[in-house]
Amino acid sequence: MKKFDPSTSIHDYLVFGEFGDVNPSITDSSTFTFLSPKTMADSFQHEIEGCFLYSRHWNPINKFLSNALARLEDAEAAQVTSSGMGAISSVVLQICSSGDEIVSDRTIYGGTYAFFKNFLPKFGITVKFVDMKKPEMVELAVTEKTKMIYAESVSNPLLDITDIPRISKISKAHNIKLVVDNTFSPMVITPLHLGADIVIHSMTKYINGSSDCVAGCICSSKEFIDSLTDVNSGATMLLGPVLDSLRAASILKNLHTLHIRMKKHGENAMYLAEEFEKLGLKVFYPGLKTNKHYALLNELRNDGFGYSGMLAIDVGTYENASSLMEMMQKENVGYLAVSLGYFKTLFSCPGHSTSSEIPEEEQKAMGLSEGLVRFSIGLDGDITLAFERIRKCMKEIGIL
Repeated sequence: MKKFDPSTSIHDYLVFGEFGDVNPSITDSSTFTFLSPKTMADSFQHEIEGCFLYSRHWNPINKFLSNALARLEDAEAAQVTSSGMGAISSVVLQICSSGDEIVSDRTIYGGTYAFFKNFLPKFGITVKFVDMKKPEMVELAVTEKTKMIYAESVSNPLLDITDIPRISKISKAHNIKLVVDNTFSPMVITPLHLGADIVIHSMTKYINGSSDCVAGCICSSKEFIDSLTDVNSGATMLLGPVLDSLRAASILKNLHTLHIRMKKHGENAMYLAEEFEKLGLKVFYPGLKTNKHYALLNELRNDGFGYSGMLAIDVGTYENASSLMEMMQKENVGYLAVSLGYFKTLFSCPGHSTSSEIPEEEQKAMGLSEGLVRFSIGLDGDITLAFERIRKCMKEIGIL
């Protein structure tokens, strides 16, 4: 190596260590160069390991992140997208065509519900909503036109637990894909170990963990991920939900602390759930021994990461919920905001926000009360202080 001359540009010298950089370098480029026209032509037809063509196909940092996510979910491969809905829509449109059917849990994220209920019919795709807590209802809903069963491992916002192994038996018996949204429970549940075929995340939430970007991912077999990125018929290729390189690099860094964060989110949520239950509140948290899903979740979950940081309480009316959330924000419990997975506690009233796309009669049928307050519990070092502030707020507005 040449001796450094300060009068010369730093770009004339090697600036890496002997083995490389600690974090993968960000390739801030939309396109890549070739030495041979033949290699360029070959790259359009199939992926060449280590050779990049155009960032809508792949770029190095997105490939790094995808590989890490595949390891997270113990999948053969993964694909990152620019949002969770980008991941969901790409998977659905890759699998389903006009005339096909989907069987979906009725208790799902409002954006997914709206996509299924209002958008897909324009393409001739029908979605049947069933109570996934009753696998026999899934079996009854499946027909020869069904191409997919869709569920959330921990449902939004009621925190129901899907019996993935039982639903998987149904999907495999009919040779259809089981797609599971695992956004609420990374590390806690590994759906592919339980029989799912495809796992989706909104990485906006826990995986990123800092509420500073929107992103999604798809984890599955290499065959399925290759189909998504096919230049002629791949949904992520042709719909273009590309994740920005800078954001991919940021998410990859945050991913290294996910196991620590999930454990702490779960510890804090468990403490608050137990204390809320002692106050006589109606609490939705599958980590409570009194919860109807407690035994099932213990069968499905991985040891060491708790029961997720999501919980909900029912305070009766929307007026109570609104007053409580406003006061909790003033008392610095957290923020009145949608989304989840942030290091501060976030709370919202799903019936009037993230689940507002679901019709009122359907909300009532699934058990979603107007007074439901959904919490994404943060990483507070002293969760007892947060509880005391919440209890104070409840007393002041007459909930207790």
